[in-house]
Amino acid sequence: MTERKYFGTDGVRGKVGQFPITPDFILKLGWAAGRVLSQQGTKKVLIGKDTRISGYMLESALEAGLSAAGLQAAFTGPMPTPAIAYLTLTFRAEAGIVISASHNPYYDNGIKFFSAEGTKLPDHIELAIEAELEKPLTCVESAELGKAKRIVDAAGRYIEFCKGTFPSEMNLKGLKIVIDCANGATYHIAPSVFSELGADIVAMGVEPNGININDKVGTTDIRALQKLVVEEEAVLGIAFDGDGDRVIMVDHEGNKVDGDQITYIIARESMRRGDLKGGIVGTIMTNMGMEVALRKLGIPFTRVKVGDRYVMQKLIENGWRIGAENSGHVILLDKVTTGDGIVAALQVLASVVGTGMSLKDLCDGMSMFPQVLENIRYSGSGDPISSDAVMIATAAVEAKLGENGRVLLRKSGTEPFIRVMVEGENEEEVQGYACEIVGAVKASF
Repeated sequence: MTERKYFGTDGVRGKVGQFPITPDFILKLGWAAGRVLSQQGTKKVLIGKDTRISGYMLESALEAGLSAAGLQAAFTGPMPTPAIAYLTLTFRAEAGIVISASHNPYYDNGIKFFSAEGTKLPDHIELAIEAELEKPLTCVESAELGKAKRIVDAAGRYIEFCKGTFPSEMNLKGLKIVIDCANGATYHIAPSVFSELGADIVAMGVEPNGININDKVGTTDIRALQKLVVEEEAVLGIAFDGDGDRVIMVDHEGNKVDGDQITYIIARESMRRGDLKGGIVGTIMTNMGMEVALRKLGIPFTRVKVGDRYVMQKLIENGWRIGAENSGHVILLDKVTTGDGIVAALQVLASVVGTGMSLKDLCDGMSMFPQVLENIRYSGSGDPISSDAVMIATAAVEAKLGENGRVLLRKSGTEPFIRVMVEGENEEEVQGYACEIVGAVKASF
């Protein structure tokens, strides 16, 4: 097997109740993963989840499958995805499993895996799991069945870890910060981290009920956060997504600060301290403004495909430490093994405290190119992106933009969308060009 049938760029994901996010498939996925992982040693797997109501059902199904394969399950309850990566490493578990669909609506869910090192599973392990899924489900002898337990101090362990990534000589006293936890997995973590470091916290999105995760809150909709930051006269706002691996910030005037700007601030601060190693990895979606700003600082920059796994691969390949997606995935390999929204936000706050500058002023060295992103829902067969009409429309726009802009068309790896991105120097022109391409894509269905 060389092609993935079930795993996408971020695990297995879909609408709850529809294949593959059904109890029977998730049970077998747990069994298949257990079969592969049981060959490696401790036979212990950590399982965390976000706050979706379906997490209870999928948690039980995974436990049954893992037990049938002879693996022990240790449950953390609702925890951010990066927390599971960290805890998997510290508990010396075979793997970590997160039940989450990240920034998606509550009716979606998914399964993500972490290796014993706290990183995404290697390709060969994912392929081995998929191979096991094609086999009939079996069960180990009763004496070999896996047991299950709950880790009671998971939240406290992760809170202390996050605080430890903030400079020990600094604190957040005197800073009023609004934190939006998206009614997701950071709801009982992030407020403690920032308040224990001394900040005056105003929290929102901290009342999960199973179906309000990412609902008009979090990184995908920061309007309420922007409004509250201005009303509270806070120094800044921080939004996390449903599972806490993404972060978007808001300055004191209510302006959005995305993953590209966050990365620029962290990179520049690292260079100022003299501990920047190599360059920065972005994706094909990274704003050209960041590329230009990094070039002015003399910091190397390279792009990869969308997906934090590809950012990670390039970081390791180059021996670099900082990589990110503009959506808010920020990977800081000198501190974490995966994207971590809380840790990334703390590094920006360290720059705020260390320089005495506002978040808005810290962003001034980077001029964002106007960028329009349109999502076109698509669930049919075929490939509209490669149709003649779409290719002709795209080529025409690219010719008009020249070297001062870009066009990108791609299928989402996590949702049923075709994404159209147009970037250039003139916002009005960029909007018009995007409409032309979107029209061509829709006409090709």
